[in-house]
Amino acid sequence: MTKSWFRGRLAVLATMHRKEQAIAPVLKEALGLQVETPPGLDTDRFGTFTREIPRPDTQRETVRLKAQAALAAVPEADFGLASEGSFGPHPCLPWVAGGRELVILIGRDSGLELVGVDLTAETTWGSRLVSSVADALAFAQSVRFPSHAIVVIGASNGEPDVSKGVYKGLMTTEELEAAVRVVLEQHGAAHVESDMRAHVNPTRLHAIERAARDLVRLALSGCPRCERPGFDVVERREGLPCGACEMPTRRIRLEIVGCTGCGFREERVPATGTAPASPAECDRCNP
Repeated sequence: MTKSWFRGRLAVLATMHRKEQAIAPVLKEALGLQVETPPGLDTDRFGTFTREIPRPDTQRETVRLKAQAALAAVPEADFGLASEGSFGPHPCLPWVAGGRELVILIGRDSGLELVGVDLTAETTWGSRLVSSVADALAFAQSVRFPSHAIVVIGASNGEPDVSKGVYKGLMTTEELEAAVRVVLEQHGAAHVESDMRAHVNPTRLHAIERAARDLVRLALSGCPRCERPGFDVVERREGLPCGACEMPTRRIRLEIVGCTGCGFREERVPATGTAPASPAECDRCNP
């Protein structure tokens, strides 16, 4: 059973922003993992949403660096945990905002690395350049303020400029109005945006929880040969035939699932099934 990899063992989570609220209960209930947060671990050094510190690498590599830092901080821990969010236009629906959350678990000695993913259009990510307090309040209400915090940054040439002041975690009308007034008086314009830090953004915290549940899915998916966790899709092959002309389409016809430990692989039917593709998805019928 893959649960034996985790039950009763210690995982340390790299967070300054109370992400354990979303991750720890999920992993405790499903895997029996004991999750702790190392005191004093500065995760802001791996990048801040408010631009003072850039992300050092890709989202995937950065979340790995965080988990490794957690392991280094607690030598007796068996696993390192971390999450990393990325926000912008949704990759499938580019006209709406999207969020992609990763939750990673790495083993100290086993070489195990599992990454849960949540991709969603359910996010408060957004920003606006404002020239009045009223405009700032209108934007804030559109991104679920005051249950979700707001950031105000000084603006220069229409762009946020952290050298001109950053006010984070604003969760009352009084705080928001005061910050906007200061920035407007000093710089004439203010960049107002959602505060995407997990402890002041419940919507993001829910996304982290979903990514943690996806991590559990991987942890409980054991290799049929060696039982190593993480037996999952490693390749998808296109070519599902068109229902009208029977020519191959770009729809997935086959998935290859594999083990990162022993290398065992097998083919399986994709979750989308094997029913013929619609002619609307066929390059020949619908060029």
